[in-house]
Amino acid sequence: MEGIEALMKNLYMYSVVGFILGALIGIAAFIAEFALAPLPAAIIIMLVTYGIIWFNHLDGVADMGDGMTAHGSLEKKRKALKDMALGVGGVAFVSLLMLSFYTALTVLESTAGGIYEMPALPYMGAASYLFSAAADAGLSTAVGKAFIAAAVIALTVTIGETCGKQAMLTIATFGKAFQEGLGSMTTAGGTRRNFIIGMLFTIIVSGLLLGLAGWAALAVSTAAAFIILKISNRHFKGLNGDGIGTANEVGRVAAIATVALTLHIISGGMAWML
Repeated sequence: MEGIEALMKNLYMYSVVGFILGALIGIAAFIAEFALAPLPAAIIIMLVTYGIIWFNHLDGVADMGDGMTAHGSLEKKRKALKDMALGVGGVAFVSLLMLSFYTALTVLESTAGGIYEMPALPYMGAASYLFSAAADAGLSTAVGKAFIAAAVIALTVTIGETCGKQAMLTIATFGKAFQEGLGSMTTAGGTRRNFIIGMLFTIIVSGLLLGLAGWAALAVSTAAAFIILKISNRHFKGLNGDGIGTANEVGRVAAIATVALTLHIISGGMAWML
């Protein structure tokens, strides 16, 4: 409890820890993208993500799905949200999230390598420097594309995890708990001070790693947190730990999908095809 209370007083550490975890996943992603074909590599990234993060937040997605699809009174919705049984709503929500995660990674894989052949890039943080280094090294087109693609994907999943944790901090700051528990402790720790520190940290990290694409990812993942909060308030008249966990999962996927879409637009693709 002492450790939990210390964390709640410094909840901006969500974003810092998200960056550290994201960097670990990013290293695995770089190796997987270099060693494997794109589709198996995407699966490996997902396995590594949940091998490190585990399934606590994904369980929140399932509980939110059950509660949102439950018919009847507020009490019935809250009961479905908190019970241990898994219903069709939970299965559907988790399945859709996993499909979205996989799709975002595969679209990212199909677009990340294409920037190697571009004559110039807008500011993309570390990716721009890696692009220049690869070009100066005189790498062949195939090797250069593979290197840049693996690097961009590694940077993206790092940002994705950081933005996911910032989404948790966002929803905890602006949400109000409807019951006592870990969720209420988190919302109590979601002060404006912690939110601002976490947001500044995430802005710096996103900008340094992927520049404009990173900032776009942060904006969309933050918007996703507010959407989840609105949905939770509408269905449950407040927020609990499941909603906070859902913000993490949706924020991660939203950030990765945003980077994929941004690269798709930068490379001259048809954005609507995403």
